[in-house]
Amino acid sequence: MAHTGQVPRPDLVELLRATGVRDGRLVHLEQLPARPGRTADWPAWADPDLVAGYRRLGVERPWEHQVTAAEAAWAGRHTVIATGTGSGKSLAAWLPAISAVRADAALAARPDAGSIAAYGRRPTTLYLSPTKALAADQLTGLHRLLDAAGLRGVRVTTCDGDTPLEERDWARDHADVVLSNPDFLHFSMLPGHRRWQRLLKGLRYVVVDECHAYRGVLGAHVALVLRRLLRLAAHYGASPTVIAASATTAEPALTAARLVGVPESDVVAVTEDAAPAGRRTVALWQPALSAGWTASWPGEGVELGASGADDEAFESGPRRSATAEAADLLADLVVSGARTLVFVRSRYGAEVIAEQARRHLREVDGELAGRVAAYRGGYLPEERRELERALRSGELLALATTNALELGVDVAGLDAVVIAGWPGTRVSMWQQAGRAGRAGAEGVAVLVASEDPLDGFVVHHPEAIFGAGVEATTFDPANPYVLAPHLCAAAAELQLTEGDLPLFGLPDAALLDELVRRGLLRRRPTGWFWNFSRPERPQDLTDLRGGGDRPVQVVESGTGTVLGTVDGARADATVHPGAVYLHQGRTFVVDALEDDVALVHAETELGHRTKARSSSSVRVLSVRDRQLWRAADGTEATWSFGDVEVTSQVTDYDRRRLPGMDIIGSYPLDMPERVLPTTAVWWTLSAEACEAAGVGKDSLPGALHAAEHASIGLLPLLATCDRWDIGGLSTAVHPQTGQPTVFVHDGYPGGAGFAERGYRAAVEWIGATRDAIRSCGCADGCPACVQSPKCGNGNSPLDKAGAVRLLSLLLRCAPA
Repeated sequence: MAHTGQVPRPDLVELLRATGVRDGRLVHLEQLPARPGRTADWPAWADPDLVAGYRRLGVERPWEHQVTAAEAAWAGRHTVIATGTGSGKSLAAWLPAISAVRADAALAARPDAGSIAAYGRRPTTLYLSPTKALAADQLTGLHRLLDAAGLRGVRVTTCDGDTPLEERDWARDHADVVLSNPDFLHFSMLPGHRRWQRLLKGLRYVVVDECHAYRGVLGAHVALVLRRLLRLAAHYGASPTVIAASATTAEPALTAARLVGVPESDVVAVTEDAAPAGRRTVALWQPALSAGWTASWPGEGVELGASGADDEAFESGPRRSATAEAADLLADLVVSGARTLVFVRSRYGAEVIAEQARRHLREVDGELAGRVAAYRGGYLPEERRELERALRSGELLALATTNALELGVDVAGLDAVVIAGWPGTRVSMWQQAGRAGRAGAEGVAVLVASEDPLDGFVVHHPEAIFGAGVEATTFDPANPYVLAPHLCAAAAELQLTEGDLPLFGLPDAALLDELVRRGLLRRRPTGWFWNFSRPERPQDLTDLRGGGDRPVQVVESGTGTVLGTVDGARADATVHPGAVYLHQGRTFVVDALEDDVALVHAETELGHRTKARSSSSVRVLSVRDRQLWRAADGTEATWSFGDVEVTSQVTDYDRRRLPGMDIIGSYPLDMPERVLPTTAVWWTLSAEACEAAGVGKDSLPGALHAAEHASIGLLPLLATCDRWDIGGLSTAVHPQTGQPTVFVHDGYPGGAGFAERGYRAAVEWIGATRDAIRSCGCADGCPACVQSPKCGNGNSPLDKAGAVRLLSLLLRCAPA
């Protein structure tokens, strides 16, 4: 699409140089060159009025990749378009979808059109996005397009969990295009499919936006929801074409095929990006050393300029947090007039960055402080909509956000993006960085390293970002913990038959028969049916976004106001009694947590924050694969993968004084045990081998613990996960192995494929972990190497040198 971008603010790169070169914070500056665009003719089948509407919006001719994808979709081929951020992927979906509605309307208007019953088969499109914000953004863009084209007869609307009942009724009865999300399909549309017959009978296209976001357990859930949707559409006589839009990923055709449940050869992949791109500058940034430390780093790639630092050696030491550094950068960028997004991995982090940036800005300009806000999951619908509107209109100059705004919300004119902490994958990193300078304009992105060892690794190894390809999206729809509840839901929607087994990846009926044995399904001559005598609804057996725990509402006790929600799986650690809860700059303290509700009261002046501690144990259930490694001197190690049961419990919490987060007190908690059946990779060495390597019994627990932390931090380099998707445990004597053992496990019921990926890449993973610890300049271990931000034991004990010895020993035993 031919766009004209505004000239970027020329001083942002110089601002970064001036701010970060002298004290070594600016480690690397990468400048990605501009790229011209290549256009193509509009397809002959495209509706003329729709084309005229695009032209009125400035799209004189489409880009080549848009036409290639649209032609494939119009021909009825499942299509995935995997091109860069801001490359106009939505046109490839809306051009065939709206043209189909218009072509059918033209046929219906002819004198020989036939009966009114054909109205029930009017072509419809179902658009699915991973976030409500993206669906709302697409609706705004669609209305703008239809208004420009004068197409008042094309009816579009959103329909999700926030939609009032009367608007849902209108969508069922009249909408040509419904914008929704997989959660709404799972909990409402598919269970109530008989009320959605009109939409399903006419279903021509299913648009799956940002499909690269569906990885791990979420990807498996969404794949099964899509298969249930296509099964019901076929029941009503429709055979929809799936159009998937993705960021640039490896193997996009395979990913789309696994989502839909078809062979890879049935999917057309469009991967050559013909859209123009402005010059983009990506800065790799390490936080400043804490008071009393100095550091310098000459940088690589682009010349950072003479600063007197080039001849100095890099010096390590304790550094400021990524959130504090990102807040400072955000304030500097806002003062310079740059429209900015800051991406952070946690909801709490988004609140803290926005709060700290506003505090800095009040010292400069109170009006600017009011133009910075936080945006995250857990807000009420009306809060989200208002923030989205204010960002689009320019009332807000900057947002600190979780990945709720990573996934495609089109905010034109952004100058800069700050990424506080490695986002887990190169796919996400480029997706977030691509928000800067959208629509062909120039932009600046800054990756700020957190205390995670992986962050330190990528910031000082630019080739890990700029010299490596993007990851493939991995998920496993055959995971029985994910598949079983979807089979129950599918059986309630329409009885399952032998013919449905291939669609759900089942080699036989064994899993269905097990569900019958457990009383969830009933076997009849015509198939498997949901047992409707059960008290629960089948769709409530699972939660697409997590392990099945119900969200916890956060309620202000004095007023009864619902402030937001917290994921049920994290409630014990984040809204336990005594916990500090932040919401849009306001501070609350939790009074009680019971019955899926956290009662809180406001505190205007609170000088501390809280962090929970936990304990855990791992029990091996079965070994799927095991390797015995032997070094040249006869030392042996085992490397195993299998099914485990992780039992964890939040036991107490610390109060930490602001701003330094020093511990000022610890308080016990009485919280329930949580049991997680999952998969893990683990290794063992004999105590004698550890002793011979210089790790005696006194230092062994700390060495194993440090190796565990660093292994968790480096696994995302190889698997499409981040450290919050996985967990671990280390012990000097595990009751089942009888030896020193380190476990790294998936954080989802049944596993998510991350630990298995680590098992398959053993030598690369162990080597990167050892090198990351060994190359860190600290003396005894720090957050950049062996300390973990989520350790339930307060990062104690830890032995950095011992971890290097153990990992080196493991590498000596490993096969070449």
